[in-house]
Amino acid sequence: MYSSSPKKGFLEVICGPMFSGKSEELIRRLRRAQIGQQSVISFNPGIDTRTPSHKIASHNGTSFQAVTIQSPEQMMNFITTTHNVIGIDEAQFFSADLVNIICDLIDSGKRVIVTGLNLDFKAVPFGTIPLLMAIADTVTKLSAICVLCGNDAYLTQRIVNNEPAKFDDPIIKPGAQESYQARCRSCHVIDKKPLWQKTL
Repeated sequence: MYSSSPKKGFLEVICGPMFSGKSEELIRRLRRAQIGQQSVISFNPGIDTRTPSHKIASHNGTSFQAVTIQSPEQMMNFITTTHNVIGIDEAQFFSADLVNIICDLIDSGKRVIVTGLNLDFKAVPFGTIPLLMAIADTVTKLSAICVLCGNDAYLTQRIVNNEPAKFDDPIIKPGAQESYQARCRSCHVIDKKPLWQKTL
């Protein structure tokens, strides 16, 4: 006779380009969990200087208390057995160690909600987000509005010193005057295409 295994949790991934409302959707789900009397804790990466420390902040001004960490391993210093729901914002900035930690949390019965950019400014799969999408129980892929034509935007355009970033530019370019825009595939500009056999 088989013994019943402990109840597992599940993983939800919210992804899309910049300005698509990922953090806003994460905040909405975390607040609903709190209303449902669940114990919630959330995290954001210290590398994301656009977001105030100790907060998940959306572009529409809503925010949610968070623990700012530098590495995924630090989450385990804050998560207790009483926490039911764990939110992780901007997960593309964390190392690949995040995946195993999330799987362990799911195995222990936690509901984990992750946001991140599924593609970088080159339109190439970004960090661990594609892998998390593959193993997730649910994936919500959001779109933004293209700033040039108004169509649905699924890509992020990076502007460095008033020019579209080059494909070979680093993901993070210290000291550069940079900004980001949501763009559709037709309006997205990059100087070369990825060689997919080298990225898979």
